[in-house]
Amino acid sequence: MQGLSVEHLLGIKYLNTNDIDLIFKTADHFKEVINRPIKKVPSLRDITIANLFFENSTRTKLSFELAEKRLSADVINFSAGQSSVKKGETLIDTVNNILSMKVDIVVMRHGNVGAGVFLSNHVDAKIINAGDGTHEHPTQALLDSYSIREKLGTVKGKKIVIIGDVLHSRVALSNIFALQLQGAQVKVCGPTTLIPKYISSLGVVVENNLKKALEWCDVANVLRVQHERMDIKYFPSTREYTQLFGINQEILDNLGKKIVIMHPGPINRGVEITSDVADSDQSIILNQVENGVAVRMAVIYLLAQQIKR
Repeated sequence: MQGLSVEHLLGIKYLNTNDIDLIFKTADHFKEVINRPIKKVPSLRDITIANLFFENSTRTKLSFELAEKRLSADVINFSAGQSSVKKGETLIDTVNNILSMKVDIVVMRHGNVGAGVFLSNHVDAKIINAGDGTHEHPTQALLDSYSIREKLGTVKGKKIVIIGDVLHSRVALSNIFALQLQGAQVKVCGPTTLIPKYISSLGVVVENNLKKALEWCDVANVLRVQHERMDIKYFPSTREYTQLFGINQEILDNLGKKIVIMHPGPINRGVEITSDVADSDQSIILNQVENGVAVRMAVIYLLAQQIKR
């Protein structure tokens, strides 16, 4: 079996279409595994994986941990809030201490852009970027594309709109790269203040009118407003944001066609999306969660194949 063209998963921008196809084919196999009565395979029973989360995470961390355990890897969980990082220890010292325990793969989320790239240049382990600042979140983009492919048969030629806080979203950037690589058309929609100025240079069209964006698309990927990353006020009020960019069932019913609704989570119900939409048959949000485990199993497995024993 041909392997990945990369030694680490640092961002979608480092992958090619063959890499994505291989990850998805491998994920198909693991999706079948996790739906069996015995959901475990012994593929990585000689591999040790460290999950290093320097930022808070629930879904991504749990998804990676479950993926690792389904592959029978040994797992070390590290949380910066309960570590020597609080005492001033540097990233490289923290990781080297963990690697001295003979860790093979590091899954890392960090607040600084490029932290994964920095790490890959300094340590002898496979690095998987679980989110670096407002830059990339590659496994989320892969599971989103995988979920679209599962629902619509293909990503190529589909029209995807990413709605909401694009400025602060690493999910948005990784999704743009992944979708374009697979031949999809991409638009973004949200308040002008939450759309990055460089976005048009990526070949992405900006649409500030939610109704027009939804009428155009096959899939709407809805992002939450990331208040924790905002040091200034980007829009007058949450109520106004919801009135202009929130999606409810009435809006969807008036479209005259059925579109697919996605959300990377966590959901702010009643702000960017109402509960009746999130829980409707148009939503594939729970499919995204399930597919996240299979896709992360695939990424970990494929990188582990490159480890020389």
